[in-house]
Amino acid sequence: MNIKEQYEERTEKLLEPIVSALDFKTVDVEYVKEGSDFYLRAYIDKEGGITVDDCEKVSRRLEEALDREDFIPNAYILEVSSPGLGRQLKKEKHYLQSIGEKVDVRLYKPVNGKKEFTGILAGYENGVFEFDVDREKITLEASAVSKICLHFDF
Repeated sequence: MNIKEQYEERTEKLLEPIVSALDFKTVDVEYVKEGSDFYLRAYIDKEGGITVDDCEKVSRRLEEALDREDFIPNAYILEVSSPGLGRQLKKEKHYLQSIGEKVDVRLYKPVNGKKEFTGILAGYENGVFEFDVDREKITLEASAVSKICLHFDF
């Protein structure tokens, strides 16, 4: 596990009791460098959606916990937000939670002449996705998929 993953995992462990106490759920935690700045982002959700006040409550409590633990040596910007409507699925737990959902899929190389499609995430197991696309089953190795996002109809 690299240092980025360690920071994300430790932050998620600190975040979990905070969101649970508020009846929220943790969607994701990411630690990234953008330009010269590091960002520690926590994405949270709840039934009916997250508000700015919800994000502020969680941010204050998480900031206190992070200051207590002090395991990230460099300066970073803490952000707590909603995952958004068309959020990207990045982890196995996201795939499993989203089975049965409509998703937008982008591929590294075309399959059946297409590099992008929209369909139902029908399954995920051992690094293999199964999609229902226009009543056709498509099975793909995770290594063939560059991006999967929840579909959002405008």
